[in-house]
Amino acid sequence: MTDTPLSAELQTAFDAAVAHSKTLTTRPDNQTLLQLYGLYKQGSAGDVSGERPGLTDFVARAKWDAWAARKGMPRAEAMQAYIDQINALST
Repeated sequence: MTDTPLSAELQTAFDAAVAHSKTLTTRPDNQTLLQLYGLYKQGSAGDVSGERPGLTDFVARAKWDAWAARKGMPRAEAMQAYIDQINALST
C-alpha cells in the first residue's frame, strides 16, 4: 500500500486540530480518547509498529490496540477523521 502525498492544507488543519485538542473545555471519555489516539497515530506515523505491550501495561496496550485498529487506513483519511472528531467535540 502506498499513501498518496499529503496536502499542505490537510497537514495544517491536522496540526491545528492537534493543538485544539489540548484546549477542549470538556475532557472526552476514555473510549473517545482512544479513538482519537488511534487516528492521531495513524495520521502522523502510518500503520502500527513495534510489539504489542504486555498484559500488565493496560494503558499502553489499549493505546496500541486503538492504533492497530486503524491499520491500513490511509494517513490522509485518518487525519481528516481526527479533524472531524475534534471539530465535533468542539461544538
